[in-house]
Amino acid sequence: MKKLLFVDDDSMVLAGLRRALHDMRGEWRVDFAGGGPAALDAMEKEPFDAVITDMRMPGMDGAELLEQIKDRHPEVIRIVLSGQSEKEAMLRSIVPAHQYLAKPCDIRDLKLRLGQAFAARDLLREPSIAAAIARLHSVPSLPAIYGRLTAALRSETTSLAQIEEIVAKDPAMAAKILQLANSAFIGAHGQVLSLRQAVSLIGLDTVRTLALTIHVFSQFGRDAATSAQVRMLWEHSVEVAGLAQRIATAESGHKTTAEECFAAGLLHDLGKVILLSERAAEYGEIRSRLQSGCEMDIEALEAEVLGCSHAQLGAYLLSIWGLPASLVHAVAFHHRPSQAIESGFSALTAVHCADALVHASHDGHAIVAVDRDYLEGLEMTTGLDEWRRLLQP
Repeated sequence: MKKLLFVDDDSMVLAGLRRALHDMRGEWRVDFAGGGPAALDAMEKEPFDAVITDMRMPGMDGAELLEQIKDRHPEVIRIVLSGQSEKEAMLRSIVPAHQYLAKPCDIRDLKLRLGQAFAARDLLREPSIAAAIARLHSVPSLPAIYGRLTAALRSETTSLAQIEEIVAKDPAMAAKILQLANSAFIGAHGQVLSLRQAVSLIGLDTVRTLALTIHVFSQFGRDAATSAQVRMLWEHSVEVAGLAQRIATAESGHKTTAEECFAAGLLHDLGKVILLSERAAEYGEIRSRLQSGCEMDIEALEAEVLGCSHAQLGAYLLSIWGLPASLVHAVAFHHRPSQAIESGFSALTAVHCADALVHASHDGHAIVAVDRDYLEGLEMTTGLDEWRRLLQP
């Protein structure tokens, strides 16, 4: 049973939450604390899976509380639930909080967000990896792209279109921008699936503040071996994103679907980025064994070495950051789409096929094989030849 801790100095708010969450008592055990010190005391006595806190509280506000929780209990999912409207206070909460929800909160939305995050975390059998992911406030970017972004943001003539063009080449920045766009931090309503919409919603001034003052983006170090691997991974992700977008355009003709598929393609290997950043030795072992002719597929090998796959790692980060379920779903199952419940073409379809086709075009054979049983179930196997022709834009 998952354990949740709600923190608010208003006893009426806590009473309302207690009533609203009553029907979840079979799945969640919910406790309440009247402030930051009480919450920290409770967490020293027993473990919690998630903390949901107000921002404006006397003595210790929500941002300070979450900073301390991030340091003391990094595995905990951290959510701000607040009516706080001061921009400065909200900016302080961005780094320690995984998600920012507004009062009054739609309890159904909270249940969905937490349920998705818990389901993804349960796939990670190694607690230290789950804690490492939950501790991340950003995923490192390629230094050259990070430099381009910061230089562009320091210029007074930069446009939103230029920022979008930079972010669209970087899976790490794209994930962070989508995280912020899908939070109440900017007053978003509904799901934001497109990078163009995300950048537009956040706005140039806020992106500038987040990047140059709050430092929500970061970059890999200058290690030459790591930089080469990162560059190859980035190039692959961008190529898969572009092909997934073209496949979606050919299949659906809908611009919004194509933009969603582009975002999913850009994010599909985010778990590998996390491994390069947080578990470089294990990632190096996996790469060496694959290159030496290991007969295991990459996910099976990752499970043996790490206890989880890069797909599960990426999906967990995106889920605790509150990204839309369709993007999380596409990342989680992009190697094994038959394990997902699908009834028609989706971002998962586009990303799975794009990933396999891009690998085959570079390596001469399908290191990542197309799941034909999955496509047959969707009655879409005849599309493969057409999609292969879309490899070159």
